[in-house]
Amino acid sequence: MDEYHSSDTNALGFCLLPSELIQSILFSLALPEILRMKLVNKFLSYLISDKDFIRQCNLRSRSATWLFVYKKRWRRDAILHGFSDQSNRWFKICIEDLIKQVVFYPDEDIYLLTASGNIFLFASNSQKAVIAVNLVSKAVKKIPPCPLGPRGTSSWRRSGMKLVPESSDSGHFRFLFVELVGNSPVVFEYNSETEKWQCREAREGKGNFAGNDCMFLNAHNAPQESLVVAIGSEYIPPLILRPRFGNREQQASWVNVNDRRHVYGDGHVMIMRSRDQRRAKVLCSIEVWGISLRSGNWEYVSNVPSEIMEQIGKPYGVMIGCLEARNGRIRVVLMSNYEGSWDIIWLTYHQQSGVWNWVLLPDCKMKGANLAGITFSSGLSLT
Repeated sequence: MDEYHSSDTNALGFCLLPSELIQSILFSLALPEILRMKLVNKFLSYLISDKDFIRQCNLRSRSATWLFVYKKRWRRDAILHGFSDQSNRWFKICIEDLIKQVVFYPDEDIYLLTASGNIFLFASNSQKAVIAVNLVSKAVKKIPPCPLGPRGTSSWRRSGMKLVPESSDSGHFRFLFVELVGNSPVVFEYNSETEKWQCREAREGKGNFAGNDCMFLNAHNAPQESLVVAIGSEYIPPLILRPRFGNREQQASWVNVNDRRHVYGDGHVMIMRSRDQRRAKVLCSIEVWGISLRSGNWEYVSNVPSEIMEQIGKPYGVMIGCLEARNGRIRVVLMSNYEGSWDIIWLTYHQQSGVWNWVLLPDCKMKGANLAGITFSSGLSLT
């Protein structure tokens, strides 16, 4: 009882501070903390709902990059964990009650597909449906089946889909993915405002292309050659690109799948080389290549410096990765498991300066949990 009284007293004392000071304190918080503060009392809710506060807060929060990890434990609620490059701790976001609005089966397998802005997309394995969740407005809806019909979680490729929120604060979004239909790549696009799908078949690209204004979706990934679709204006047909490594020596060097893993995304590929160590593997090098705007082939970008590799090169049994290229920065995250313990590595490469940064992450307490999705996101806002 004393704890509740102390908490109420602290909240009351905080609200007696000058409004300018309260706003300054709130601006120093991450978005999930600000949303939690709205629930403290009516005064803080009123202050956080002020248009000027929302505008300034959105300018700050939209510049942050988030890493989201969705984990679940046997017979326990699944938890979405978020970490921002502007914070120093993980945030727990319980979405179970939101998803239960549209998923009625107990112990349903739900997987995180992707996220952008306030929108998160999850896949239901048994219902073969995609669920859109707005973490701020709490709106939840099932996306109608695409023209290909219902799809299970194994049908989705991270490098082959993209979630694009509308620039306005309407809460609407576009969801795009590419799939081979009769050996031809077709782009499927869902618009949440019209609640309809549209399809566009990609055509072979010839010569140079305006890659700076394109989004890249991978239709097929292979060490020898990938099939990538470049999507620009809605008035221009999507273009087919077939990036390869520049010469036979490079191809021979990178197609050995025994000690190399490839992670694709946003017109780039991360190539990780490992060495055997007893019953595990140890990461020993990471290179990033990107699609050349001149040739359409893979072009070397950079490799992680040896001093960073020495710190992140830990034994692992299995490893997955995620890659994002946006606004002149390439972000990669690697999640590895060794004897039941998870390790998360977040690296950022600044293309203009040519500098790699290792983002130190606190323990996410993943031991004993199952991973059910991982993604980068940006553009979180109060509206």
